[in-house]
Amino acid sequence: MHSLDDLRSGALAGARHVKLSGLTTFPEALYDLADTLEVLDLGGSHLTHLPEDFARLHRLKILFGSNNPFETLPPVLGRCEALEMVGFKSCRLREVPSEALPPRLRWLILTDNCVESLPESLADCAALQKLMLAGNRLIALPEGLQACRSLELLRLAANQFESLPGWLTQLPRLSWLALSGNPVTGAVEAAMACVPVADIAWSDLSLGKVLGEGASGTTYLAQLSEGSITRQVAVKIFKGAMTSDGLPQSEMAACVAAGRHDGLIPVVGKVRGHPDGRDALVMERIDPHWRVLAGPPSFETCTRDVYGDGVRFDVGMASGIAQQVASAAAHLHSRGILHGDLYAHNILHDGNGRACLGDFGAASAYDPADRTKAEALQRLEVRAFGYLLEELTQRCEAPKALKALAAACLDERANMRPLWPELVESLITFSP
Repeated sequence: MHSLDDLRSGALAGARHVKLSGLTTFPEALYDLADTLEVLDLGGSHLTHLPEDFARLHRLKILFGSNNPFETLPPVLGRCEALEMVGFKSCRLREVPSEALPPRLRWLILTDNCVESLPESLADCAALQKLMLAGNRLIALPEGLQACRSLELLRLAANQFESLPGWLTQLPRLSWLALSGNPVTGAVEAAMACVPVADIAWSDLSLGKVLGEGASGTTYLAQLSEGSITRQVAVKIFKGAMTSDGLPQSEMAACVAAGRHDGLIPVVGKVRGHPDGRDALVMERIDPHWRVLAGPPSFETCTRDVYGDGVRFDVGMASGIAQQVASAAAHLHSRGILHGDLYAHNILHDGNGRACLGDFGAASAYDPADRTKAEALQRLEVRAFGYLLEELTQRCEAPKALKALAAACLDERANMRPLWPELVESLITFSP
């Protein structure tokens, strides 16, 4: 975090990344950094607009204006020719003008606002890859979104959609989708929420160290007392009512409804009586030597996970991970659950080919009896799996047939991708 004194004194001269908060007006001294500034975070301030000459920051690539009382996405952003990532989460946005969309936009975050409609000019955002709209008041998508053929990740959870256009699942690169908390998913979500699960008193838990933290919550190592027996578990405590992916209630319902599978982390129960009234979920403790397969995407990679330098797998390990994740995904879809975030950074593995798919923050429910919708959602998520399989084959001496299978999953013609049962059967032939 920087201060206005740092900025005005010249201490930030040459800075590429500046973070300021608590502002009541836009600091004109930022223009002194116009030739170097690439990342600007003005989150947690009291700004309602940006100056008309904001585009003087001609090298700016990333702008965060989250937690400010903006009601309109600033139109001047459309004149920022280098701007690729725009984040205005948890503001008071009601309007997204056509003029506010930068020509090089790749990543737009409007989570937790009051937006009721989006401009047709989204069609001009040819580079758009991530569009995060959870927690708004949208009832429809602009037809122009069909032209966004680079779009790969879309978050629509917790809006007001009564239906979704048929073309949505046919977008050639769409791979990660979140739909929960909309009227269109309401009936199946209500049924899913009725799946029974154990009730665990907060007083029976003793929290230990943090095991991990994500968009929806923080997971702790904990001791669970069950009468005279105490055992280790993992407890995920949700942060609040809305995340970038959706609602905690939807995540918990999907975790419980997922049931048992070797490629999923078993749920022990829901927590009752958290002192702050927070939602929390108790899960089995995974062996501590298991580790995350990769890191989450960076700004540069946008939608692709980041692996450590020099990471390599043997073919048996890579195919084992792929087979177990595909089997887990097939199990979920047989129960009408779209994971929505099938990524290496949500996969734990033991180093020997065993793996677990976690983090249901973007999970959505659907009716598996609706075959047309079910197959469309399966094929959408198969594309996400195709990226994972491609990443694994790039890091091992993979046979041509396994690489060909990854290419089939990534086919931009959605109807040409395999369904999960076929994919699982194909992967079995590669397993050690």
